[in-house]
Amino acid sequence: MLEDQTCLVTGGSRGIGRAVAEELGRNGADVAINYRSSEAAAEATAEAVREEGGNAITVQADISDYEQVEAMRETVTAEFGPLDVLVNNAGITIDKKFENMTKNDWDRVIDVNLGGAFNCTHCFFEDIKSAENGRLINISSVVGQQGNYGQANYATTKSGLFGFTRTLALELASEGSTANCIAPGFVETDMLETVPERVQEKILRRIPLNRFARPEDVSGIVRFVASPDSSYMTGQVIAVNGGMEW
Repeated sequence: MLEDQTCLVTGGSRGIGRAVAEELGRNGADVAINYRSSEAAAEATAEAVREEGGNAITVQADISDYEQVEAMRETVTAEFGPLDVLVNNAGITIDKKFENMTKNDWDRVIDVNLGGAFNCTHCFFEDIKSAENGRLINISSVVGQQGNYGQANYATTKSGLFGFTRTLALELASEGSTANCIAPGFVETDMLETVPERVQEKILRRIPLNRFARPEDVSGIVRFVASPDSSYMTGQVIAVNGGMEW
């Protein structure tokens, strides 16, 4: 489905990002896997793609640094040519009650989660705009729709991606390229493992399907949005949350 497509997945070394990279590679895409510090995990993801017959490279960059993102673009272009699909997946959390949150706690999450999405999209915008099947895919969260105790900074960034996506959908539409946002619920990743068990149990009671998502529950949706099959869908927020939010 994705043959001859070049895809970049930010934060692609683990969790949702790894599942997305593997899914895109499995379906024929050339995949660039971005990481900030987890080189070994990124290389393991790339190797998993190659083992299934796909092409993959790893690219180190702190996406909150525009110059590093520009250098990443040069590397990806030299290896695979212009980008077709950008998956803005990378994100961090620094969880605290708002009254205890420092300006640095706020700025760091904003800089990575929203600033990183800007940096990557801005650097690859012309590629996506001119691609035959250009796709901008932003990974948000149910937390952006509902809010979450102790996550004012994180929820703000994930909600901000909705407006970012819808605006760029309008600006890309004249060229036939699309922008969509995927908002997963709580997914079985390293991030969820840091949540105390009693809190996990409380969250689980709010999920009608009575389980947390697996990374593969999200990656299949990303693959569809990245494919030509989604060509008439743009500006959408796609909820993948087990029924937590309609």
